[in-house]
Amino acid sequence: RIAAAALLCAFTAAAQAQSVAFSGMLGDKALLIIDGQAKGVAVGSTISGVKLVRIDGTQAQIEAGGKTQTLRLGGTAVVAGDTGGGGGGGRIVLPVGTGGHYTGLASINGHPVQFVVDTGATAVSMGADVASQIGLDYRDSTGGAAMTANGAIAVRKVSLNKVTVGDVTIYNVEAMVVPQAMPMVLLGNSFLSHFQMHSESSTLVLDKKN
Repeated sequence: RIAAAALLCAFTAAAQAQSVAFSGMLGDKALLIIDGQAKGVAVGSTISGVKLVRIDGTQAQIEAGGKTQTLRLGGTAVVAGDTGGGGGGGRIVLPVGTGGHYTGLASINGHPVQFVVDTGATAVSMGADVASQIGLDYRDSTGGAAMTANGAIAVRKVSLNKVTVGDVTIYNVEAMVVPQAMPMVLLGNSFLSHFQMHSESSTLVLDKKN
């Protein structure tokens, strides 16, 4: 089964930047999204200048632009150039999943969570179950209300120290905790507003604003 989440690594080469995402498995091949195009790549093979060195569980090691990089399932961006160095990522690429939704893995205050992109949500939103699992102290936080399809519900407003999607981190992110359980965290506009978003083929690209 192909994992819906992807971990993007963007390599800035001298000639042209290239994005490579490890999206899952196709039999014994890794499903890589290279510049927005899905490719099934066998270990030892090279496609579009990207060589798949090995696959180890939820990780894939590749060579591209003269550099070796390990990609994990999730949703992140790493920028590296020919001059070496590295640094924080500035781009997230998410392939479209079931039902046309964009999902992935994130870290909230250092705790892993699954998310779905929701451009209609004012803030990052999660159920009380998830908030408790990741250690959020929300019960004494400021109360508020949010509108849902079933009407207004009471929420608790909190500030997240950091939200990380791979190597892209946004600090002091507004969030809401709702009383009912939710299968995924809604990645709303308190996070998304820090990015320019556009679609490329079957992916959603988020470029961090300067």
